[in-house]
Amino acid sequence: MDSVLFSLNAVLPIILLVLVGYLIARLGLLDKSHAKVMNRVVFRVFLPAMLFLNVYKIESFATVDMSYVLYAVVGTVAVCLLSVPLVCALIKENPRRGVTVQAIFRSNYAFVGIPLAESLFGDEGALVATLLSAIIIPIFNILAVIVLTVFGSGERVNIKKILLGILKNPLIIAIFAGLLTLGIRALLTEWGIGFRLTDITPVYSTLESLGKIATPLALVTLGAEFEFSSIKELRRPLIIGVLLRSVVVPTLCLTVAYFLGIFKGAHFAAFIAVFATPCATSTVPMASELGGDSQLAGQFVVFTTIASGFTVFFATLILKSIGVFG
Repeated sequence: MDSVLFSLNAVLPIILLVLVGYLIARLGLLDKSHAKVMNRVVFRVFLPAMLFLNVYKIESFATVDMSYVLYAVVGTVAVCLLSVPLVCALIKENPRRGVTVQAIFRSNYAFVGIPLAESLFGDEGALVATLLSAIIIPIFNILAVIVLTVFGSGERVNIKKILLGILKNPLIIAIFAGLLTLGIRALLTEWGIGFRLTDITPVYSTLESLGKIATPLALVTLGAEFEFSSIKELRRPLIIGVLLRSVVVPTLCLTVAYFLGIFKGAHFAAFIAVFATPCATSTVPMASELGGDSQLAGQFVVFTTIASGFTVFFATLILKSIGVFG
């Protein structure tokens, strides 16, 4: 019951922060143009700082069980590929197609997933989820860049443009910068040098401060851009995306993982983080940057966040009842 309560507590603060942003905008303290600028800053500065530190704090990749990593990656790619023809058949507008596909396969792994995994399976769950983050977050971003680039304009697909977009993505740059720093740290350890990034206190403290700002600022600016008046117009893609993201994807992916019979509780904590948490807040600035419907992306974050409270509750309850979480 404690893990179920924590899963709800992990989601509710997100909803409340979005509500704060919405109220700030309604009170006239922040207009849409400034909210878009803030979103761009979050995407290019605060989120990269947070992801860099998440990777840097990983102690070792030596004990990683690649089977659960492989399942998470294959599952994510499969969800993305299968959702493309389905979305194309149901939604006509390209900018909305790309954003809907992104909402279906991409979870709020960094903000909600890792803390949730820790709540569900303690330190082991947190370790498994954090190790997976170094691989699944780049996968999310690579797939998102491809999907949004393909559907972002009516032009012929430009492979060079897609690859350049991936290489220039601030979140991917941050992840690989973290991995590079981990490699340097391991090399220094082999040479008997105990120097760490934490020894440069002003730099490390600044990165930590930037990372702590990422989540609340992203959610507040999301709320500031949110418009209830457009829900009617966007109702069809919203229903499709929310149902697939919050019901179909977690049901299928967690069920298949269970019947494979090779994963333990900590792995399922990570799978819930990947497949059952709401659509990532970073989908909004990315959609805006790559020609997607950013308003629809923002509403996906809001409504999948609301729906995920129920999804995580029932997923946790069922997995406990069948003995996965003990």
